[in-house]
Amino acid sequence: MTTEERALLCAGYALEKKALDLKLLDVRGLSSLTDYLLIVSGRSDRQVEAIATGIELGLKKEHGITPLASEGLREGRWALLDYGDIMVHVFQEPVRVFYDLDGLWSEAPLVPLPDTETTSR
Repeated sequence: MTTEERALLCAGYALEKKALDLKLLDVRGLSSLTDYLLIVSGRSDRQVEAIATGIELGLKKEHGITPLASEGLREGRWALLDYGDIMVHVFQEPVRVFYDLDGLWSEAPLVPLPDTETTSR
């Protein structure tokens, strides 16, 4: 399975938990830390936690993939799952706007997400 396919799996698991405003960015050539960034939003602490946990459990149970690190799962305002070549950021909308990763990585190409609606900023 390619890195992009795994990143798309992350997006699919996020959508199962009703994540909003999904953006999958190809940051190869722009970052030495990772290849793909998945940025999504949740409406509440619980939804942010549910999205991040859904991604983590889906990859672990169905594909045997575990994150190298995770942060913020209990706080619910911003959760990070670090899979090395994929980093997943799950935000509440005000926190997403404040940190503006969408703007920071605006030069990165968007990876099309099948059967989803993405919102441009």
